[in-house]
Amino acid sequence: MKVNKVFSGVVFDVIQKDVVVKDMVVNRDVVLSPGGVGVLVVKNGKVLFVKQMRHTIDEITLEIPAGKLEYGEDPKDTGRRELNEEAGLDCEDLIKISHFAPTPGYSSEKIWIYEAINVTEAKERHEMDEDEDIELVWMDLEEAYQQVLEDKIVDGKTIIAIQHAMIKKKEGY
Repeated sequence: MKVNKVFSGVVFDVIQKDVVVKDMVVNRDVVLSPGGVGVLVVKNGKVLFVKQMRHTIDEITLEIPAGKLEYGEDPKDTGRRELNEEAGLDCEDLIKISHFAPTPGYSSEKIWIYEAINVTEAKERHEMDEDEDIELVWMDLEEAYQQVLEDKIVDGKTIIAIQHAMIKKKEGY
């Protein structure tokens, strides 16, 4: 089958490849991405968000701390790095909530979501990426969930993380 690289970028590449569907060869565009990791932080009933302008959708978003995986990197390592860089925090452990493919129709991207356990201030904070301009926001879990219901929080990994936290709260664990 034929594969052609169409675009090579900093964050992702794009290829066109032939695939077989119902005994026919058809061409597909595919965005190749190393994926990403998001980290749910809940402390004293509040959820930590990163507030930032997302120029791709022309909106200011509230998202859980997150970042891009490097090819071959363990998602837990990415989660710890991003938690430190974006929030100056460390944790005893990261427990996997889920991983998902946000747009499997055209992208290879998978996103892992973890919950940070026993969060503390980082002893040594790493520098944020130079192109990041973020504000940290702590919000009550119930208010965050309401913002999901009102379409004010639109980021997929963040919605999954908040729903997980609400289920955990309701089930009392």
